[in-house]
Amino acid sequence: MDVLERLRALCLAMPETTERLSHGEPTWFVRDKKVFVMFANQHHDDRVGLWCAAPPGVQESLVADDPEHFYRPPYVGHRGWLGVYLDVDNVDWDHLADLVENAFRQIAPKTLISQLDQN
Repeated sequence: MDVLERLRALCLAMPETTERLSHGEPTWFVRDKKVFVMFANQHHDDRVGLWCAAPPGVQESLVADDPEHFYRPPYVGHRGWLGVYLDVDNVDWDHLADLVENAFRQIAPKTLISQLDQN
């Protein structure tokens, strides 16, 4: 399974998530309205990655600790969003699953977060 398919499976596992193209890239929305993860296939550089919502302080911490895997994405980085490189050999998919879930939790309404917690 390629990285896009793996990422898609993680995102679509979240309740009431939809996917559509936004700015030419696969993007995942909560209730088809608010973005929580965006695929970035050489979107503004020669790298493949994702951009995701992140809790306060996570972007700064991960980018400082591991710039090989994490970066501050353009346009949304100033709002604390996190960039994750997917074109590295050692993607930690378990950690990535946690990041996707945390991104969903940052954007989703409480009712959907409660639904996620029940599963």
